[in-house]
Amino acid sequence: MKAIDLFAGCGGLSLGFLQAGYSIDRAVEYDPVIANTYQKNHPEVKVIVDDIKNIDAAGTFKLGDADVIIGGPPCQGFSMAGARIRHGFIDDPRNYLSKHYFNVVRTVKPKAFVMENVKGMQNMQGGKIFKEILNIFSDPKMNDGVPYTLYHRVIKAVEFGVPQKRERLIIVGTTIPGVLFDWLWNETCADITNEYPSYFSPVCVRDAIGNLPPVTEDGVIDNPAPQNDYQRFLSCNRDTLTNHTQSHHSKKAVERMQKIGGGQNYTKLDEEINSVHSGSYGRLFWDEPAATITTRFDTPAGGRFIHPEEDRTLSPREAARIQSFPDEFVFYGARREISRQIGNAVPPKVSYFLARFVQKILEQDK
Repeated sequence: MKAIDLFAGCGGLSLGFLQAGYSIDRAVEYDPVIANTYQKNHPEVKVIVDDIKNIDAAGTFKLGDADVIIGGPPCQGFSMAGARIRHGFIDDPRNYLSKHYFNVVRTVKPKAFVMENVKGMQNMQGGKIFKEILNIFSDPKMNDGVPYTLYHRVIKAVEFGVPQKRERLIIVGTTIPGVLFDWLWNETCADITNEYPSYFSPVCVRDAIGNLPPVTEDGVIDNPAPQNDYQRFLSCNRDTLTNHTQSHHSKKAVERMQKIGGGQNYTKLDEEINSVHSGSYGRLFWDEPAATITTRFDTPAGGRFIHPEEDRTLSPREAARIQSFPDEFVFYGARREISRQIGNAVPPKVSYFLARFVQKILEQDK
């Protein structure tokens, strides 16, 4: 089965589909630094480095190019929709990313597509935006007579054996009639459990990063022996791992972190902290899942990202482990660029499940 990944990022969503046996025909990513990470980890995929509006206008994709289209338009397109939707969400120029995603789906007409986004998208503008998105894909007139039936669900990463409290909205559209969504979802869970018995088992921070040695200046470490099922699932045969380096915190930031105990945050400091994050200067617990890994996991004020014991934020390798990236995956770019790549990615364990689930849907067409 062939798939196209729009808004590919570093490749978290693609990775699960590749692991499930799909071929990614092409991936679209407008940021050249992020595209470089994708390309080096997936050299077999043709990566198109361009804005999706240019790709749409150029007619890059054609009817039948893929069985499945995956990708989530950045949530800024939804959150910036504004109070008025007089001319329709899809025609608002601020939401061009979503419009061009729709145009590519309408052009290629895959049997299924998968959209991932923030769970709050359902309630933006009183639910009007979400309702319009559903209508756009299900309207036969807007889809050249080939409408999609849409299903949606808010999923929690912890329920897929990922050690973080990440919640996301998943929308699956298909042209295949009569899909028993919940039944196929449960069947997919059962199939994966038969193959990987601990796949959906709860995982904590210790399970994810407990075997990693101290950080190094260049981020290169000897490949540690896995100590549990989660670590074994992500392990590789390489002699060394990369990206295990820490941010260089100011003396003041380190002094603040020294005052924070497990599960505590900035409220334990005798000073005013200027941060919009309620978990600012939060320290992780070893034996609980992490908070959602965001693009600011390398910044103490960015959330609950302080190491359970050390006075530093998570390293990129630790954040990648918590996101369920395999150890062999290498992130390229400057520190802030790498943080963006990891924080914006779909956890590969989640994307693998979605890939297997979509396989179940496509099999209904046989």
